[in-house]
Amino acid sequence: MNRHANLLLLNARVITLDPRLPAATAVAVAGNRILQAGSRQELEPLRETATRLIDCQGKTVVPGFNDAHCHPLALATSLLSVDCSPASAGSIGDIQARIRQRATEAPPGKWIRATGYNDFYLAEKRHPNRWDLDEAAPNHPVKLSHRSGHACVLNGLALRMLNIDRYTPEPPGGIIERDLDSGEPNGLIFEMNTYVDEHMPLLSEEELLQGMRLANAQFLSHGITSIQDATWTDSPKRQQMLQRFKEQGELSPRVSMMIGVDEIDEFKQQGLRTGSELGTGVRLGAVKIIIQTATGSLCPTQDELNMQVLKAHQAGFQVALHAIEENEVEAAITALEYALSESPKTDHRHRVEHCSVCPPHLLRRLTDIRAVVATQPSFIYYGGERYLATVPPKDLEWLYPCGSLMRNGLRVAASSDAPVVPVDPPAGIYAAVTRKAANGRTLMPREGVSRQEALEMHTANGAYASFEDGTKGCISPSALADLIVLSEDPTQVTEDRLREIKVEMTVVGGEILWQR
Repeated sequence: MNRHANLLLLNARVITLDPRLPAATAVAVAGNRILQAGSRQELEPLRETATRLIDCQGKTVVPGFNDAHCHPLALATSLLSVDCSPASAGSIGDIQARIRQRATEAPPGKWIRATGYNDFYLAEKRHPNRWDLDEAAPNHPVKLSHRSGHACVLNGLALRMLNIDRYTPEPPGGIIERDLDSGEPNGLIFEMNTYVDEHMPLLSEEELLQGMRLANAQFLSHGITSIQDATWTDSPKRQQMLQRFKEQGELSPRVSMMIGVDEIDEFKQQGLRTGSELGTGVRLGAVKIIIQTATGSLCPTQDELNMQVLKAHQAGFQVALHAIEENEVEAAITALEYALSESPKTDHRHRVEHCSVCPPHLLRRLTDIRAVVATQPSFIYYGGERYLATVPPKDLEWLYPCGSLMRNGLRVAASSDAPVVPVDPPAGIYAAVTRKAANGRTLMPREGVSRQEALEMHTANGAYASFEDGTKGCISPSALADLIVLSEDPTQVTEDRLREIKVEMTVVGGEILWQR
């Protein structure tokens, strides 16, 4: 490595997350790597005439945030859609008004995508239905996506175009809500987003490019230098799309891309496995498997799940199991236990995504197999009021138990699951520490973590979850120069100030790509 710095960050509070040198006041960067952290005096010999100097004015430098579970293409699409989130639409009438406005701007027959509604926060305390959407846009097919990503509402024209009627059977794991008397779909469907999206026209290249630019701006302005795309339908075609955005400079964070279980053979035939580089800034992540119980039964069945996990495990892939409810988490653990008993491996880093309800008996089993948990502390901030009102007390007691997970030695990586909630690491850090929702109410404060642990969840632990520890998530010699400057030190400020922390600058690969 070049022993001269092309970038020096000076006069800073540097939190390195490297136990060999936990704190410093300056960072030297050469090319796309960290050259050294230390004091200004120690780094002065690395300076030359062309070195760019950044005076951080006492602000805090930390490794770049790593969003360990998000959906960048879905985020890009959502940013082009009609915003029906609680911040923008407080009632079904508000949703209708926003969709009606979009309908006046779009030619008849063009699909209208609307996103982010949350029935709990609507004045009517119910889901919209096809007839509500028909009133707003009778001449346009409409898809209104729930904030969770697991449900959507279609209007009458959309249902007809997708051939969903009273005779349409539910697919495995899916639900079509119907009028009790006529059997006609009321427009609300669960766990069928993939089916709907496959039968809708694709966004144009220009539309998708516009959306990705908006998503990229959100990532950079919130200090996110790495993302882990947790979309279970990712495929070689999607990889090429992400690669194209990277090469065009429209997607700046580094990408670890998960794939669906059906794609294992195709990637394996190319000699690829978890950790393989797929191109500039894109690498192959885990095999994503969805476990769901929307219909009341496990889908896939436990035996099917065991075989899927074993196949991926033996093919050299990390596995990431989407599991929310307690019985889903238990199914994920059972499948991992089965794979590891059939084919033991120590540093597998298999993951449970969300792990939303995890009581002590499951926590012990997770600990025994040394699973990694990728969860969303920011859900507590953005959805805590709903959890307190709707989650049964026995589940609420063990909801997103980050403190218990970490006290038992498990690595917990934080994420947004965007576009489910906004890209907002400071909200996640605040919620992980305080366990407070946006309205100030507290959920199980015993599950709070320290400020240092919350920072590690959003940086070093994300790197560990994708087998990139040592090169990401720390400010160490030879690590990637992915850095952010924060307005305040998250390990020192009061709890109330945690939520007020701002990203001042984002550096990816030694290049300053965003600053306030």
